[in-house]
Amino acid sequence: MLEPSNNDQLPEIPGKRYFTIGEVSELCAVKPHVLRYWEQEFPQLTPVKRRGNRRYYQHQDVLLIRNIRGLLYDQGFTIGGARLQMTSHEDNSSEEVSAASDLQNERVLVEMIAELEELLLVLKV
Repeated sequence: MLEPSNNDQLPEIPGKRYFTIGEVSELCAVKPHVLRYWEQEFPQLTPVKRRGNRRYYQHQDVLLIRNIRGLLYDQGFTIGGARLQMTSHEDNSSEEVSAASDLQNERVLVEMIAELEELLLVLKV
């Protein structure tokens, strides 16, 4: 296993669609029982479960696990602190999307007002 400070030395993620818990364990340098525990602690981590309750992780799950690993092992967060950090990061992302949406809506409204004013001028003539 790698030392906690060596998160950047993890192996490259192959271009597969699904990974078993053993493969993810090797890719992220985290034991399988830790991965199962993290599933309970981090609601964002939800691998697909198939036959016999076997877990299959997708590429984004592996990236999420590496992020969790970095927060806990490299940056020294507690489980609760890492959960809050990830939740606040998601909130910031949704706020950015909301702000972009508001800006787009404002542009549409300005265009609509301009078109209505033009139409009003045409109707007055």
